[in-house]
Amino acid sequence: MPPDSPLEAHAATPRELQERILAERRREPFLLYRDGDGGQVILPLDRDGPVTIGRRPGNDVCLDWDSEVSRSHAQLERAGQEWTVADDGFSHNGTYVGGTRVTGRRRLRDGDVIAVGGTQIAFCSPSGDSTSTATVTSVGPRVAELLTPAQRRVLIALCRPFKDSSYSTPATNQQIADELVVGVDAVKSNLRALFAAFGVDDLPQNQKRASLALQALRSGVVTRRDL
Repeated sequence: MPPDSPLEAHAATPRELQERILAERRREPFLLYRDGDGGQVILPLDRDGPVTIGRRPGNDVCLDWDSEVSRSHAQLERAGQEWTVADDGFSHNGTYVGGTRVTGRRRLRDGDVIAVGGTQIAFCSPSGDSTSTATVTSVGPRVAELLTPAQRRVLIALCRPFKDSSYSTPATNQQIADELVVGVDAVKSNLRALFAAFGVDDLPQNQKRASLALQALRSGVVTRRDL
C-alpha cells in the first residue's frame, strides 16, 4: 500500500510551503500532488463540473507519467458544499481513499489521500465547515506535517521561553544551538525556512522571530505540551 501522505517522499521547499499556505488562506478546496518530475501541483477546485483524473492528456489531473493509472481513471464531483470521488469500475487498478478501495462514490474530507496507480493526491478543504478539519488560523495545523524534524526542533526551542509566560522573548540563535547541540549556522538555516513557511520572511529582522513564535503557538503547530 502507498504511504499515508503524498508528500512523504519529498521534503517541501520553503517556496512550496508558502504556496500551500496561500492556497489554504483562500479557504477553498484544492488538490495537492506531485507531478512526474516531483514538482508540487496545487489545483484549486473552483468549478461546479466534474474534475477528471487519468492518464489521457484531456484530464483535469493528467497523470501521463504513471503507467498504473487508467486513461480515464476517476473523477471528483461537487454536491453542494461537498466533494466526492467516483470510480465506477472503469479503472484497471482501482481508486483508494485512506487505503480503502472506492466503489461507486465516496465523500471526501479535509486531509483525505486519494491513491490512483502509484500517485497520491491530497484533498484539502480548509473552509472550516463541519465536513472538514477545522483550521486554527490562516497558517493551520497542516504546516506541522510539512516541517522537517530539524525545523520542528528549532521551532520548539525558539518558543521555549514562552512556556511560563506569554510575554517572553524568543530564544536566541545561540540558546537554540546550545539546547539542540548544533551549530549556529544550522539554526539560522532552519529559521530561514521557517520564516518562509509561516510567511514572515518579509518582516523587519527584529520582528521575524517574535512573529514566528507567536504564530506557531497560536496556530497549534507548537503546543504548551511541546514546551
